[in-house]
Amino acid sequence: MRTVIDSYLRYLHVERNASDLTIKSYAEDLDALAGYLEESFALEPSPDEITTLDLRGYVSAVSEAGYSGSTVARRLASMRSFFKFAQRQQLVDKNPAKPLRNPRKSRKLPHFLTTDEIGLLLNAPPRSNAAGLRDQAMLETTYSAGLRVSELVGINENDLDLHDGLVRVRGKGRKERLAPLGSFALDALGKWLDVRKLSAKSEKLKERPVFLNKFGNRITTRSVGRMLEKYLKETGLDLRTSPHTLRHSFATHLLDAGADIRSVQELLGHKSLVTTQIYTHLSTATLRGVYEKAHPRAKAS
Repeated sequence: MRTVIDSYLRYLHVERNASDLTIKSYAEDLDALAGYLEESFALEPSPDEITTLDLRGYVSAVSEAGYSGSTVARRLASMRSFFKFAQRQQLVDKNPAKPLRNPRKSRKLPHFLTTDEIGLLLNAPPRSNAAGLRDQAMLETTYSAGLRVSELVGINENDLDLHDGLVRVRGKGRKERLAPLGSFALDALGKWLDVRKLSAKSEKLKERPVFLNKFGNRITTRSVGRMLEKYLKETGLDLRTSPHTLRHSFATHLLDAGADIRSVQELLGHKSLVTTQIYTHLSTATLRGVYEKAHPRAKAS
């Protein structure tokens, strides 16, 4: 078993040109599997002695040990790949790991800010200098349109329609959508564009980026993250907050206020409604209010 594992790792390195980190992960996963099987068989088994039932027992043991679903799924992937290699080498007749299913992923509720916390954050940048005006415009635009940070930094001058309050957004897979902008975002954008100074290089570019760094070039997603961290520390807000938290907050606040989930799906640019449904974690108080208002026997008349 371990000799075949060594051959497989060499194959990953030489023929698949896998990274050192990938090889290290596979080596650790398969070493753990080999240790389990050696204990179960009371000796080192050969690959053709291992059955789907043996592997299912190993997966159960890993799960019972408290490992996360993602770790279990990764170890399953390592096993499938290893036995696929062994099958090509004619060391096994069939892949015993193939019938095993990945554990169902548990979807964690996204971290989001309350409306009061959002207000505190959006009011944090100073209005007395260009950097502060830019920061406020970025924060307001992200929250107003529910943008991914990559979508925010990719906005160009010709994507904005300040008159109609719209911005053209390029999302995942280069899919474009029109997103509405609220009055606060439009006001912040107008003030920023009045003081924005493009670099000589940016002036010549057709797209003319909206959000710039101190050198007059398009700002990066990393810079947006650093900017946000600065204001989180200033306001004392949760440091787990990321630029994507503003997108989570956007969706949560819309749904809490009664927005239709299909509309929120369109606004977020989600291809599947399932992706949007994670935001339907309405507060208990909100649900109670809806229940008492709608159910005929919820409270005494």
